[in-house]
Amino acid sequence: MKNIAVLGLGKVGTLVGVLLQRRFNVVGIDKEPPHYDFDLPFAVERGDVTDEEYLRDTFGRVDAVVSALPYFLNKQVAKIAHERGIHYFDLTEDVETTQYIRDLSKDAKGVMAPQCGLAPGYIGIVGSDLAHRFTKLRDIELRVGALPRYPNGLLAYSFTWSPAGVINEYLNDAEVIHNGERKMVPSLDGLEYINIEGQEFEAFATSGGLGTMCETYEGRVDTLNYKTIRYPGHGKLMRFLMYELILKEDKQQLEAILSNAKPPVKEDVVYVYAVVEGWKKDTLLRDEYFGAFYPKEIGGHTWRAISWTTAASIAAVVEMVADGAMPSTGFIKQEDIPLEDFLKTDNGSLYLDK
Repeated sequence: MKNIAVLGLGKVGTLVGVLLQRRFNVVGIDKEPPHYDFDLPFAVERGDVTDEEYLRDTFGRVDAVVSALPYFLNKQVAKIAHERGIHYFDLTEDVETTQYIRDLSKDAKGVMAPQCGLAPGYIGIVGSDLAHRFTKLRDIELRVGALPRYPNGLLAYSFTWSPAGVINEYLNDAEVIHNGERKMVPSLDGLEYINIEGQEFEAFATSGGLGTMCETYEGRVDTLNYKTIRYPGHGKLMRFLMYELILKEDKQQLEAILSNAKPPVKEDVVYVYAVVEGWKKDTLLRDEYFGAFYPKEIGGHTWRAISWTTAASIAAVVEMVADGAMPSTGFIKQEDIPLEDFLKTDNGSLYLDK
């Protein structure tokens, strides 16, 4: 693997390009190339990622494509990557898109690896690593929050990543294992409170965060769930907007309202928390992982926590495939990625320096 196309040059996609260009020949593609106050260290090409012929031509010149596009654009990108026989990686949280890509992977000549971001992505790698330590499992509970470090207002939030992606997670049902049964539950349900170093938060179900883990752990656990961490009161207000004001029927308007009201902030924090309970031989035990990640300087520039944790995760998986640490064809589940090997990569090691 030498030549890689990165589609979508927002903050995350741009940083993916920055990270990967240290080792690969990268071309970044966007309909409107970004205007940063510094020169990007990789080639940038203006291109319409909805143009199938353009994608076919572009993918004929690369060995892999990394999509940092909104989830609803990924099906076509994956289809053409599959046709071209090149590796495909994305950050999608969308369940339907992932299933489509999984179907493509059955006869793929390259890797088909969706869900390589933070959640789904890194959180599944961490949860699976904890689970491997047990002889018999009981519960796996995964929690992630990408938050403004200094919140204000009742919503107490800032859209530091795709508002469309957040809305999608809040609207679609979430897959869980409850009382040993695999089922779907409404997002924004299952409210709980979490205390992190003296600060109180809430967490509730959102879709997509588990990736393929319910399938992997079905029949092996009593409880498996993923919840998003927010400041208290956020979930109630989002439920009001979507269900009482019926803005769920107009996603475009809801996205515009939220983007205008809560623009990105520079000072953010990402919390990653995982807990697994079960038996190690005959003893019932509980293992936990907790990480708090803040903005980081990379390549002489400071990147938001949500940007670098997401970009580093997908870039690390690309490294692992290139190094032969993961299969070179077919579908990759995030829970099949060994955490130890992930953290040994140049990009995965960014998680060790918080």
